[in-house]
Amino acid sequence: MPDISDEFFMKEAVKEARLSDVSDDVPVGCVIVLGGEIIGRGHNTRELRSSALGHAEIDAISEACGHRKSWRLSGCTMYVTLEPCPMCAGAAVSARIDRVVIGAKDSKAGALGSVIDMNSYPLNHKIKTEYGVCSEECSSLLKEFFEKKRRKSKQSRDSE
Repeated sequence: MPDISDEFFMKEAVKEARLSDVSDDVPVGCVIVLGGEIIGRGHNTRELRSSALGHAEIDAISEACGHRKSWRLSGCTMYVTLEPCPMCAGAAVSARIDRVVIGAKDSKAGALGSVIDMNSYPLNHKIKTEYGVCSEECSSLLKEFFEKKRRKSKQSRDSE
């Protein structure tokens, strides 16, 4: 059973994910927490910034590092609505984040257990990983986004 604070912080990550909708980015949100305080927030901005680096986790890590004035985020927990990709999982390992709480698994690009598991490599840091906090809400955000994209694409093709 997830901790009540895990649900609270995942709901904050969901709020971040909803911000992606404005720019037509995939709705992924992330918050980084230290001692019960959110020190980093991010949502996908790849479309908005035309940048492959515009991932929720990368932005949240960057903000959290600025808050701590250190690249080390030991003692922090990352809450993310979708399982991190290899780049983001690698960034979490590099930042020494202790724990990642994931809303929805990513069967196409997940790098903390679904497709690959960053923790299975002989790296200098391992991340405690937990799945399923607010999973239905996180999954629904993604399903609705992609259904909307498919409808728009079909309407576009039909009008040609």
